[in-house]
Amino acid sequence: MIFVTVGSQLGFDRMTAAVAQWARARGRTDLFFQTGATAADLRGFASEPLLGASEIARLYDEADLVVAHAGTGSIIECMLRGKPIIVLPRSAALHETRNDHQFATARCFAERAGVHVAWSEAELAPLLDRAVDPRGGITGGAGIGPHADERLLAALRAFVAE
Repeated sequence: MIFVTVGSQLGFDRMTAAVAQWARARGRTDLFFQTGATAADLRGFASEPLLGASEIARLYDEADLVVAHAGTGSIIECMLRGKPIIVLPRSAALHETRNDHQFATARCFAERAGVHVAWSEAELAPLLDRAVDPRGGITGGAGIGPHADERLLAALRAFVAE
């Protein structure tokens, strides 16, 4: 199952519509869309505008792949679970967000195992095709722990103590 999520603040029709178009072209219906407010045509797919925390956690757990905006929460949820994620940053120029912080987020996480970036909606379909290819598509990382590294915490404690 592919879980497509736009986060809890805004819809993201550019991404949502591109993923739905990809799925229709390949005859796939095993997607769940969490959409926020949307005008995208999602007939034939399971979708909800907003979900509670337990439902979101269940969908992350059940998904083989996650497609999301480049929000840190979505990325970290996948890293915690070792799930592959494809992110598409929202664009300020397209009035999808106030600034291009999601491009900065995507650049920071792009080198992490399991995080795959589509810099435009045109790059989504090739990444999705690779992700579902049984001959070795994209994979998730090894997973991360739920807490900060002890070395970081020690450095922060030392800094605060000074």
